Amino acid sequence: MSYVKGLKCRECGRPFPKEPLHVCEFCFGPLEVDYLYDKIEKALSRDRIESREPNMWRYRELLPLDGDPIVGTQAGYTPLIRAKNLAQALKVKELYIKNDAVCYPSLSFKDRVVSVAISKAVEFDFKVVACASTGNLANSVAAHAAAGGIQSYIFVPHDLEQGKILGTLVYGAHLIGVRGNYDEVNRLCSEVAGKYGWAFVNINIRPYYAEGSKTFGYEIMEQLGWKMPQHIVVPMAGGSLITKINKAFKEFAMLGLVKDIHPKVYGAQAAGCAPIVTAIHEESELFRPVKPKTIAKSLAIGNPADGFYAMGVMRQSKGWGEIATDEEIVEAMILLAETEGIFTETAGGVTVAAAKKLIDQGRIPHDESVVISITGNGLKTQEVISEHLSKVKVIGPHLREFDELMKQ
Repeated sequence: MSYVKGLKCRECGRPFPKEPLHVCEFCFGPLEVDYLYDKIEKALSRDRIESREPNMWRYRELLPLDGDPIVGTQAGYTPLIRAKNLAQALKVKELYIKNDAVCYPSLSFKDRVVSVAISKAVEFDFKVVACASTGNLANSVAAHAAAGGIQSYIFVPHDLEQGKILGTLVYGAHLIGVRGNYDEVNRLCSEVAGKYGWAFVNINIRPYYAEGSKTFGYEIMEQLGWKMPQHIVVPMAGGSLITKINKAFKEFAMLGLVKDIHPKVYGAQAAGCAPIVTAIHEESELFRPVKPKTIAKSLAIGNPADGFYAMGVMRQSKGWGEIATDEEIVEAMILLAETEGIFTETAGGVTVAAAKKLIDQGRIPHDESVVISITGNGLKTQEVISEHLSKVKVIGPHLREFDELMKQ
């Protein structure tokens, strides 16, 4: 059974039917999914959720499909780790890592949104799926499209990390490198979507696609014993993830699944691409688009589609935003690996580095619970840390050579 009423405009509130639409034709505001919450409240309970398979579809009533998913049925339900070693390093009492670096199948949180998007595209009878991507989305669309037997076209900046290029091509996707940054790639894709009639997961399927991110928040609350954290730090590229995690908190509270003790929500961006955080620091109502220049390519969106709403989440929750320089990103990636054995990509380095600053500033108290969001795997961005690690010590197969090494 579907619990979707339709779509509605986030600005003027006008209703729209369940169709592949993403912009309000009256005020040009973005559309989002509107649910039959009264029916969901009767259908969904903690016991029902806990009785289901450990994947993102255990919350299926709060996701926008009319039928069952056709791909990504094992995505989600990633570990929430009590990070005691990192907590000690950051001087905070209760720290958790939500680790989507091990999300199935492509090792990032994008598997959540793509599972929803491609399943919805098939419900709409599209024959080709496509996306504009900074890397993780490319990997996920290619993997899920292969699993679903559907053709995929993927557009990326031409200078993307090699790990993400290979992690897309291996699935047989049509990969197109575009000379330009993500915002230029995205503009091209909007034109392609209009001309070719393809299902672009982050354009005409975007309202449905974005709902998959809510499961990241649902899982945190369930894994904490059906309660909200006091603080959560989230990486920001286009700004959608932070808004959907916040929506997840609100929905669980509204449905009576958790107490409404809303966490403070903090956004993290790379210093070389921080339009949302800059606006927060300047107390501006609007953000200024920027030209990205950062090693955190997965966050390099200079004109974030949900930037305005991301700012609203931070302000309404009494959170804040912080940045991380390229040097701080690398240091944080290594710190997380050395303390918790978690190898994150550059976006995770941004959230760890930003969390450290927020704790040092006293914005996140030392004696309250905080969740750091890790959204992708470090195997995808190995090149950024390769020069910052110790070199391999090579010896012959002789004990005396090892003895000499030990003396050194």
